Parts: sequence; structure tokens; C-alpha cells
Amino acid sequence: MMSPDADSQLFSDARAWADLDPDPATSASLTELVSLAEAGTPSALQQLQDSFSGTLQFGTAGLRAPLGPGPNRMNRVVVRRAAAGFASFLVQAVEKASPGTRPRAVVGFDARYNSDIFAQETAAVFTAARIDTLLMPAALPTPLLAYAVRALECDGGVMVTASHNPPQDNGYKVYLGRHAVEESGRGAQIVAPYDALIAAEIDKAPAVDSISLAEDGWGVLETGITSDYEAATAALAKADLFPARDLKIVLTPMHGVGGDTAVAVLQAAGFTDVTLVSEQSQPDPDFPTVSFPNPEEPGALDLALAAAARADADIVLANDPDADRAAVAAKDPDTGAWRMLRGDELGALLGAHVVARLSAPTEETHDGVFANSIVSSRLLSRIAAAAGYAHEETLTGFKWISRVPGLIYGYEEALGYCVAPDLVRDKDGISAAVLIAELAAAAKADGKTIFDTLDELYLVHGLHASDQLSIRVADLGLLNAMMNRLRVSPPESFGGSAVESFLDLAEGSDKLPPTDGLLYLTRDLTRVIIRPSGTEPKLKCYLEVIQSVGSAAELPGARAAARAALDRVLGDVREALGL
Repeated sequence: MMSPDADSQLFSDARAWADLDPDPATSASLTELVSLAEAGTPSALQQLQDSFSGTLQFGTAGLRAPLGPGPNRMNRVVVRRAAAGFASFLVQAVEKASPGTRPRAVVGFDARYNSDIFAQETAAVFTAARIDTLLMPAALPTPLLAYAVRALECDGGVMVTASHNPPQDNGYKVYLGRHAVEESGRGAQIVAPYDALIAAEIDKAPAVDSISLAEDGWGVLETGITSDYEAATAALAKADLFPARDLKIVLTPMHGVGGDTAVAVLQAAGFTDVTLVSEQSQPDPDFPTVSFPNPEEPGALDLALAAAARADADIVLANDPDADRAAVAAKDPDTGAWRMLRGDELGALLGAHVVARLSAPTEETHDGVFANSIVSSRLLSRIAAAAGYAHEETLTGFKWISRVPGLIYGYEEALGYCVAPDLVRDKDGISAAVLIAELAAAAKADGKTIFDTLDELYLVHGLHASDQLSIRVADLGLLNAMMNRLRVSPPESFGGSAVESFLDLAEGSDKLPPTDGLLYLTRDLTRVIIRPSGTEPKLKCYLEVIQSVGSAAELPGARAAARAALDRVLGDVREALGL
């Protein structure tokens, strides 16, 4: 509980913020909140304390927080200072790399509340800082912004989006390009040390009333940028190698901005039988039909699955609201029920399909690299090795995956897939949808489902089964306590198999930068990775077991054995954490 003096200072800080806030809506709401808090309303005081408990920190994921007044929320004050800091960084970085060159930047936005306003003010701040600035012509997918950074040879890019966060959130995602970063990072999200360098410039930014905003001078891109992306993405389809196009698709953009673009790309690629989930087809910042706009969340695909059942569709494709992730569901032949594939299952299918595309006699020989995050399945590494390709593991996040030299294909288990790194050096749910449709249509033409194709991979490489355990905490200190418990008293076995190797990821290695996490590998190749979430107050545990399979007849038994093994490992993880 805060002291009266602390409360008084809080109220004073809040009033000062309201006086300078350029947004009349947040200024008025803050003034009302102060009045309620002073009158003794506990919820108002708590909300005020949280809004002013610190400054929203800029990191490798940029900014992301609930909308509202105060330094710990997303609002026009925070965005103007972030834009000013990023502009200062870009001006210095470009001058150092190419003296006399004027920086160039592109700014995009989704359809969330205030996204367009935050984008326009960013363009105004950039233009005042003598940065040639281009604003996207409408609310568009994140992959299109990432594409534009490279296609337009920009030094920086900003995407105003909170991806699949709840409706009350918004965010500020930053990309670098051209003169501002080394070649491997052009068009990719930032990594260290760029986050710290940009954050330092944001900290130096003046008070909001002293930040210059141009009244005009930035350009608004023609819709041709969308057409260029759509044409390039549709051209990924290889009709000469995989001519099948008979596929009935139900698609949901999850109330986000990807619907029109995804349909246009799929149709241009030859997949013309695409039905949008009508209730979720148009952008809506309230996301009214889902409790959480993330395809991974229980219930998020219910409307899409119902539409697929009515239409007797072959597959459901789902994008998250900014369309950088993709999910797929199909009717499982073992149960007859519709089921969404896990991210690792789809990651393996896409990886194998990329190999098949590259292995065609008409294709040139490639020496590229396949990659996935360290918490994703090991199946992709086996698929790549069998085909003679190199494979790398990275830390979680596409800011790392996209930087792998020679990358051909990369994915992470959280439904992120990069199937065309030359176009988009980031995860892209729309280009992924093209290849998903291509592999599903090819399977259908052969009288199979995508589940049959997955089983064929298991017969060659072993059945890889994964699961997760997420533990949400109210106190971030509990995360450190649980990680310390594991470091002090490391488990000796999981699922009855002795731990043979242990890696404290915080120590780093010649292949991975340091990160807070622990990796265990047992004698029977069971793998357990435990790490704090980078974006939420959660401890995340990733489990994988591998079952060898001799024949198709053994698959049902192997699946049951894998599930039982995962359950035993889950029990041991809970015990190790003291739960």
C-alpha cells in the first residue's frame, strides 16, 4: 500500500501527464481516474498506480501493452517518444554507414484501436527528423510491411500491431534494413544490441510537447505495394511440379487484416475454392467472436470448423489478426473429427514439402539451410539431414530464425513459418498458406490427407510427439525462484529415463547466445526445455518424446505410447517445479 505522500506524487504526475497528452480522450480519462482515486475508489487507485508504475520498456519485440494513459501504457505520448528515439537512431546509423544519405522508412498498421493514429504520428515524427517516410495505404498484414522494408530498400520499418494479443492491447514492432543493419538483418525484426541502442535514444527523447511533428511531407504508398506482394507470394506456387488445385478451403482471418490479401494470393496461385468465415471475415478491433484472437487458443477455430463441416471442406486455414502466423485444421482419418495440427506437425509438413520442391529434377541444386527455434521439434533436423541439407537451431523468435545464413525454410512451434525468406525475412502466414494449400492438394490428388503425409514422415524419421506446460504467475519473482530451484536441484530423470545431458542456456554456447532456460536430454531422447516467457508472466515447459515406428500398423500403438510418455514427463516436470 502506497503512503499518502506517494499517492499525492502519483496524482501530481498523472495530472501533469494529462496536461501534456495530445490525445483528448486519454487526457480526459486520466483526469477522471485521478478524481476517482482521490475520492477513495480502490480500483481507480490501483489502475492509476499500474499505469504509472514504470515506463514501458522497448526491447527486441518493440513495445506492447494495453491502451491507456500513462508511461506504462500504449498511447500517443509513448508512441511519439518511441518514434523520436527510433528516428534519432536511424539518422545516426545511416550517417555512419553512408555519410550524406537521407534515411528512408516505411510505416504500417493493423486495424486495432489507434493503430492508424500511431502510424500517422510516427510518419509525422520521422518526416520532421528528415527521414524519407512512406506510410502504408491501409490497414494491412505485418508480412507486407516486412516485405516493403526490403522491396523499397528502407533503413527502418515500423508496424503498429499487437498481433494476437487481447483487444485492449496495441504494440510497436521495429524492423531494420539497408544502411542501418548488416545484410543478414535487413528486413528482419531487431535483435541485441539494436534494441538497447534504440531504447537509449528513446530515453533521450524530449518531453512530448517538444517533439517535432511535420504537418505533411510523408508519402502514402500506392496500392501497388499490395499487388506486388500478392503477385510475388502467389508465384511461390509451383504448378509445374505440384499441379493439383482441387482443394476446398475455409479461411478465417480471425477479425484481422489478412483476409482480402490471403484470398487474393490463394486465388492467384490457382486455389479458387476459398470460403471466408463470414462472422470473422472483416477487421474488427473488438474481436467479438473469440475470447482471445489466437488460433492456438481453445475455441478460436470453432466457427471455422463449423463452416468447414457444413461445406465439406478439405482444410481450414487460419491466420492470426496481423496474418504473420498460420494454422491448419483437417479431418483426422483416425477419429473422423476435425483437428488443428500442432505447430510442430505443420512445421514438419512444410519442411518436407520444401524439400520435395527443391528435389525436383527441374530445380537447381541448393546448399541452403533449414532452421527452427530450439523449443521446436527435432523432426525438421532429421528431414533436412536425410535430404542432405544443413540444419540450425536458434533461440525462440523469428528475429533469430530469419538471420540464419543461407536460410531456405524456418519455423517455430508457435505457428510461425518462413517459407520465402527472400521475400519476407520474418514469419508470414500468407505465403505459408500457399504452400499448405499446395501440399494438401497434392495429398488429396494421391488419395491421402495431410495426416497420412505426416504419418509417412513418422515411418521414416520416428514419431515425434510434443506437449507444453505453461505456468502463469502473479509475481515475476516466482519465475526466478522456480528456475533457481531447478539449477540447485536438477532432476535426474524424466518419464523414467535418466538425464544424460543438461545445458544451462544462460551460459550460452558457440551456437546460441545466452538466454534464460534449461535443456535436459534423457537416455531415450526425451527432451525437456524450461524457460520464462519473454512476453508474459509465465514459465513455459516444452516436452518432446520420440517413438520408433517399424510399420504403419504400429502407428496407433506408437501414438498411445508417446502420449503416455508425455504424461509421465509432465508429472515429473510438475514435481521438479514443486507444483
